[in-house]
Formats: sequence, structure tokens, C-alpha cells
Amino acid sequence: MSTRTEDVLLTKNSNVVVRFIRQWDIQLMVWPALVLIFIFSYLPMYGIITAFKEYNVLVGMNASPWVGLQHFRDFFNSPDFNRIMRNTIVISSLKLLIGFPAPIFLALMLNEVKNRYFKNFVQSITYLPFFISWVIVTGLVISMLSVDNGSINIALERVGAIDGPLNWLSIKEYFWAILITTNVWKDIGFNSIVFIAAIAGVDPHLYEAAEMDGAGRIKRIFLITLPGIMPVVVIFLVLAIGNLLNAGFEDILLLSKNPILWKVSDVIDTYVYRNGIENMRYSFATAIGLFKAVINVVLLVLANRLARRWGSSLW
Repeated sequence: MSTRTEDVLLTKNSNVVVRFIRQWDIQLMVWPALVLIFIFSYLPMYGIITAFKEYNVLVGMNASPWVGLQHFRDFFNSPDFNRIMRNTIVISSLKLLIGFPAPIFLALMLNEVKNRYFKNFVQSITYLPFFISWVIVTGLVISMLSVDNGSINIALERVGAIDGPLNWLSIKEYFWAILITTNVWKDIGFNSIVFIAAIAGVDPHLYEAAEMDGAGRIKRIFLITLPGIMPVVVIFLVLAIGNLLNAGFEDILLLSKNPILWKVSDVIDTYVYRNGIENMRYSFATAIGLFKAVINVVLLVLANRLARRWGSSLW
């Protein structure tokens, strides 16, 4: 290596050190987060090898025998595989198709509200459910759908929609609708915050110019607001597609306590919980979780490539 090249490398390294020292206050904010991510997200990845072993708690990880891809084959050949994958894909797709655009519509509607007090009231009411735990939310839902004095049954009986009270959480055909409705109600307000902020960043002069040209509210939404927030929408859509196999856990587990519903409610996460925690099949459950993670990463990469064509992507 020539002396000139060595001097260039030393200069670059010194510049990095200088920038690091100058940004010490910013570095103090970043490094604790990086350390936490490393400890809680990267170090536990050592446990992935459990999926390729017949893990025995008594002998430990290292002494447990290797079985290769046996647990993956067991899952793919399991009679539950088709049911689990169908429920996971259907529930995730419904949450994506209904739950993803819902906060966008709410943000668009709130943007058109001129009364500041009413707007703040609606925002507060829609944000509140997000901060309530799923245990309380599902308790409210179960109480409302109860056969005995459930408000939904009482209301439907009074309007003549049903002849007698129904046990809604024992009827498989209604479970998906109940689950998706509950999810939308709980998350719509909080998820709309980002889109409201994105709308606030749209140049107001564009609205004034469009109004002078005779564009009504609907046209201004489609011609100015939506294109203005589209980069944010695309990024969040990419993230949502990357989590397509994360159909949910707490909401499904708490709403489907009745085994009758397992045929339509059992998804990958609840299946992993029952096999890994209740049945203590740790290696089998780890293999299923690893399979889900790999598929999610593949979907994320594909979605990001498609989004790059629209000019907005994560990387």
C-alpha cells in the first residue's frame, strides 16, 4: 500500500472520529437503543438452533440431539397445516384489506372537519381504545355479545333482526367479522396519527389553487391529499405486507376460548403457543415460528421491490 493511500485512509478514519465526538449528544441517544436491540433481538437468535434439535430441558441445548429438518416436515405433513395456514392468511388479509385503509379514511375525514373542538373530540374518542389492553377489550366484547343481557342481542331483538339471543362467540361464521371489527375499533384512531401528520405536511397553497380552479372537496382529496401522503401510505403498506403472517395472538386467543371456534380461529401464533407452552414441544414450536419469520422476510423484500418502482421504499 502506497504512502498516499495510507494517508487518505488515516484522514477518513480521523474524520469519522471527529464527527463521532462532535455528535456525542446524538450518539448518547442512539447507542442505548442499539444496545437494547442487540440484547433483545439479536442475542436470542441463538435459540433458532432449537428448531433443528430435539430439545430436552433436562439435558440442555448443547446436549440435545440434532434432528435436522424433521420438525419442519412434521409441521408440513400435519393434518392441521392447511387449516392453520388458511386461517392465518384469511385473517391477515382481512386485517390488511379492512384495517389498513380504515385509519387513512379517518384521517381524510378529520382533515375535512373545520370545527376544531369537534375534531379534537373525535380524535380523543378514537385514540382511547388503543390504550386499553386486549384483556379488557375482549372482556367488553364478550359482555356485549353475551346471551344473558348482552347489549347486541337486546338491540337486535328490539328492532326485530333476530327472534332470540344468539351465542355469537360459538358460531364459526361470525368469528372473523367480530375479530376484524374489534381490531379496527381498537386501532383505527392511533394508526391514523401518522396519516394526519402526513396530511398536515401537504402544501396548503395546492388546495387554494385547486379551489380557485373549481375543484370540490372530493376532487381535492383525490388530486392533492392522497398523492401527497402516498409515500407514507406505501411505506406502511410494505411493513403491513411484511407482517402478513402475523395474524394476531392476544385478540384471537382471548376471543376464541371456545374450542368450537378453533377451526376458523387457530392461526400460526396460537398454534405455536399451544404446542410450545401447553404441550411443551419447544423444538416443534420454534420450527413453526422460524418458518413464519422466513416467509415474512421474503414478503417484506418482495413488497419493498415493488414499492421501489413507485419511488417509495424502506431501503
